[in-house]
Amino acid sequence: MTRDDSTKYALPAPSLFAADSYEYVLPKEQIAQNPVEPRDHSKLLVLQRGTEKCEHRHFFDLPDYLEAGDLLVLNNTRVLPARLLGEKVSSGAHVEILLLRPVCDDWTYWEALVRPGKKLREGHEVRLVDGTFLYVEKVQEEGIRLIRFPRNVNVRAVLDRAGEIPLPPYITDTSAERERYQTVYAEKEGSVAAPTAGLHFTRTLLETLHTKGIEIAFLTLHVGLGTFRPVSSSDIREHAMHREYYSVPPSTAEALKQVRHKGKRVIAVGTTVVRCLESASETTLSCGGDGDTDIFIYPGFRFRVIDGMVTNFHLPRSTLLMLVAAFAGYEKTLNAYALAVAEKYRFFSFGDAMLVL
Repeated sequence: MTRDDSTKYALPAPSLFAADSYEYVLPKEQIAQNPVEPRDHSKLLVLQRGTEKCEHRHFFDLPDYLEAGDLLVLNNTRVLPARLLGEKVSSGAHVEILLLRPVCDDWTYWEALVRPGKKLREGHEVRLVDGTFLYVEKVQEEGIRLIRFPRNVNVRAVLDRAGEIPLPPYITDTSAERERYQTVYAEKEGSVAAPTAGLHFTRTLLETLHTKGIEIAFLTLHVGLGTFRPVSSSDIREHAMHREYYSVPPSTAEALKQVRHKGKRVIAVGTTVVRCLESASETTLSCGGDGDTDIFIYPGFRFRVIDGMVTNFHLPRSTLLMLVAAFAGYEKTLNAYALAVAEKYRFFSFGDAMLVL
């Protein structure tokens, strides 16, 4: 059933560049610990930018808002089992390593976060739970370590044996299977977190969209630390994003050309797709290609590619919330979040979704 709901929540006049302007109150019980089953039965808050109303639907209603010829763009990255447990060889102290991104093609060297940070300094050696040894080569900026695997080690096999999927820290009590934190179309390995807007799609829903004439294209953005690192500066313009790898296939670049030629819409599934498309708009989008992006999208940004987006509900003070506010409008976004809290929507990675058109 469709229900209209006016956004009536009064907001103070904000400074759009103040990080405090992106705070909101969320009851702990609305942080989703487990996903809804089936995937597409999560709730969907539909925000039309040209109106002051929101609609309350379910994700399987998404085709109702799309037309034949519209293009859905999805991120087909796959989450690596990048969380490694072990002990410091010299002391036996327990340590945790989160691999962020490889810095060479054979995966021998990685940028990583470690915990506790004070126990792992340059030159220290770590023994993983499967017996593999790692070495801390260098301590880089912001506590990131450069980690080295032995050259004779198959790193992929080590991750399969000893690695865990690195669920976000706010998911503390879940019974979800490992594969549930992957999209049904996940293919290109390299992320340390899922592109969560895509977790709502089922193969049946994708087939329904295809049957309706809605085009579907894929790109890859490997989600790293940059997407989820909180904004600690009081002025968001002082926040620096970490670089993330992306790739736009030539077939997707051609699909984008065709949808523009037909006068139809480009709908990005997730903030990672938004960042990839808008980053590539001046470089690789015309014919496809790959690159790295550290784009930070916040209110005032001029969008060149997307006409709509599917997204989850994001953490306070996060760059993802700021991106949504840039596209939907600050007041409409924060009003929609207040409404979602009042209506008991489920938040964050395993939570409900929002469609902005």
